[in-house]
Amino acid sequence: MEKTALRMMVQSKERHLMPTNRDLLTTFVSAYLAQPATAYWRAIEIGALMRHRIPEGLGLDLGCGDGILTDILLSHVGPRQLVGVDSDPLEIKAARKFKFYQRLHVASGDAIPEPDATFDFVLSNSVLEHIPGLENVIAEVARLLRPGGAFLFTVPTPEFHANLHGPLTSTSREDYLNMLDRRLAHIHYLSSDSWQKMLAQHGLSVSTTLGYLDRGETRRWESLSRITGGLLYALSGRNHKPVEIQRSLGLRSVQNAMRLPRPLAAIIAGAMNFGASVNKNADKWLAEKDASCLVIAGERV
Repeated sequence: MEKTALRMMVQSKERHLMPTNRDLLTTFVSAYLAQPATAYWRAIEIGALMRHRIPEGLGLDLGCGDGILTDILLSHVGPRQLVGVDSDPLEIKAARKFKFYQRLHVASGDAIPEPDATFDFVLSNSVLEHIPGLENVIAEVARLLRPGGAFLFTVPTPEFHANLHGPLTSTSREDYLNMLDRRLAHIHYLSSDSWQKMLAQHGLSVSTTLGYLDRGETRRWESLSRITGGLLYALSGRNHKPVEIQRSLGLRSVQNAMRLPRPLAAIIAGAMNFGASVNKNADKWLAEKDASCLVIAGERV
């Protein structure tokens, strides 16, 4: 009983020390100079991950990107030992400045140069929906996790499309959604049941599925995206990935080199937050039928 009470006290203290989603929005606006719409999404998403809790031990950051998101996450949940992997060599180059990465690999998610049963956990944030050969990546995650190791990831749900406002012009909704998926490089929108079945085929169980990002929040992201990344994508002829456009304009190098002063970021975050507060659902989880995204937690059987 004493151990249970102590654990509850520690968890209560940790929740009290966690930042609000509004605080996280200011942080992401400061860090994501080239991605304001993404900053809004990530504030809600990382708030959700923090509420679930991040595993301990040696972790694999699957699709680590430039490491900025992971740096923000660890600044609030505490240090972790990580190995990062990403298929983009420029992202890995940017991530090298973060000391929490013991090793970094330029590799695809289905061929990670690490021994079997290396990791206590695998963390993958908004990555799996982009991967064509998803089954092979799940098999690789299972190979790399030790028995009982945790697999924690976030992904969009089939409700993502339904929660969007849609086109503002005469473009059909179907064409609009197809264009948006091409820009975002979204391939998969799987239900929790589909994830559970896929993971089970590779010796992974699902213990938890938790919904976040409701319709209003999704549409606020959509509105911000229309006038930032969406506009740049249209002006580029819809032939280049957002990261390529950001790099061609020098925005990505600036983002990796500096942060916006926090007082200025707070003003911008306040404007972005007006009318669709990122704190709206910060203390509750959404039913899957209402959620654009899921936090899914499982383990290696």
